[in-house]
Amino acid sequence: MVTPADTALADAWRDHWSRLIGLLIGQFARPDLAEDAVSDAFESAARHWPVDGVPTNTGAWLLTAARRRVLDRLRSEAVQRRKEPLMVVDDEMRAAAAAAVDPGAHVADEQLRLIFACCHPAIAPDDRVALTLRFVVGLTTTEIGRLLLVQESTMAARLTRAKKRLASSGIPFATPAAARLDERLDVVATVVYLAFTSGYHPGEGAVPLRVDLGDEAIRLLRVLDDLLPGRAVVRALLALLLLQHSRRDTRLDAAGALVLLPDQDRSRWHRDEITEGVALLESLATRDAGSTAPTADPTAPGHQTRLANEYRLQALIAAEHATAPTSADTRWSVIADLYAQLEALTGSPVVRLARAVAVSEASGPEAGLQLLEGLDDALPRHHRVPAVRAELLARAGHHSAAADAYRAALTLVTNPTERTYLQSRLTSLDP
Repeated sequence: MVTPADTALADAWRDHWSRLIGLLIGQFARPDLAEDAVSDAFESAARHWPVDGVPTNTGAWLLTAARRRVLDRLRSEAVQRRKEPLMVVDDEMRAAAAAAVDPGAHVADEQLRLIFACCHPAIAPDDRVALTLRFVVGLTTTEIGRLLLVQESTMAARLTRAKKRLASSGIPFATPAAARLDERLDVVATVVYLAFTSGYHPGEGAVPLRVDLGDEAIRLLRVLDDLLPGRAVVRALLALLLLQHSRRDTRLDAAGALVLLPDQDRSRWHRDEITEGVALLESLATRDAGSTAPTADPTAPGHQTRLANEYRLQALIAAEHATAPTSADTRWSVIADLYAQLEALTGSPVVRLARAVAVSEASGPEAGLQLLEGLDDALPRHHRVPAVRAELLARAGHHSAAADAYRAALTLVTNPTERTYLQSRLTSLDP
């Protein structure tokens, strides 16, 4: 039974996690202590709120608890170093915080400021992404590993390494100057995209989708577009997310079961978002067509980075789905060609998997099955490889092999909603 304290705790995690970490980092400049302190504060809330009652201002309660934990750790470190008197740590911390001038004031949004701070170029690119997903989105190590197709143990080591490097190297954990924001833009865009994807990437919990993460990712991109206007990577990603997010109300049925794209009620798609996404794509195409020569200036409106082109191709695919009047009207040959371009650009096995689906729709299941060869090695522990294989085998009439593939997928899937769907597909093959 879900209690009011449980609901309040879940709401507080969604609303305050990244804000609390950002405030503590801004005050104490210790990302390693900030995350541990916020985690401890939520653990304390889980113990006290069911007994003492939910506080009126949950954010203030959590911030106070987290600050106390940071100060306790700082006192402990001061005693161990025997450099600072125990009784003046609080006063010194308060004085330092009061005297500090916020170097990130040119980025008004707290969330975006924290993302830029996490994406410091001195940290390895993959570590930056993982660190930001942990600090800003609050994803678990398991969830981040699943998003980035990395084992949990590897991801845990990566996060630990990144935090230790921040703590020991003196890297300033702060928003870069306005003139240097573009240096971190591609990594920031990657993080926003992964945050969005995590909302539509069913994990181990009972909640299959988190639409709020999609809303927040789109909001951040709009703020980013105002801050750095005309950047192709931002515009292309915004188009992609708007087109994908427009289907949010039709991805689950009334019972919470997954509804695949061909079966979704297109009358419930958000047409205003589809129109905006398509217009953004058209503006990018028009701008590129008007450019007579490529430019190396990343701040120039016509500049197309590799990442911007990747997002543009994905958005074009999403637009094909979003603008088809019915599922039968989908131009699968166009989508298959776009996926081929995207695979040539990225070399991603995930793209190959999606391309196999598109090719099977355009040219038949046997053609799609050929593209799945080698993907089990490239994407181990990824349940969607055997799941797609099972679907294509079933369409080709190989029901016994399809059943085996569905069973293989069921051994790998972790989300209960997806498990229910795969089990239903397996059952449908039973004569």
